[in-house]
Amino acid sequence: MSVRTVLHPVSDVTAAKAVYSALLGVAPQTDEPYYVGFDVDGQHIGLVPGGGPQGMTSPVAYWHVPDIHATLAEVIAAGATVKDPVSEVGGGRVVATVTDPDGNVLGLLQDR
Repeated sequence: MSVRTVLHPVSDVTAAKAVYSALLGVAPQTDEPYYVGFDVDGQHIGLVPGGGPQGMTSPVAYWHVPDIHATLAEVIAAGATVKDPVSEVGGGRVVATVTDPDGNVLGLLQDR
């Protein structure tokens, strides 16, 4: 498992896209009104306008896992609480989020 995806909620996607393009030194790989994504050396940085349908208010790191259901069960047993259940987000990718005991949001991601 590793953190390879970090999503950032943004209020102005055009302004954020300019800043992240300058910072990362690359143009976005995905550039849609609902999502802008950059891939740099295997690290994915995503910009989510308005925090998206999940209402993100701060960046969320996503751990890429081989079995999202098994990992979700393990972290729940360890004390995490489901925030967003497992759902398909397209292209064979499934995601879920949990909160730790302090309310921090942690993301899980599996590519099928």
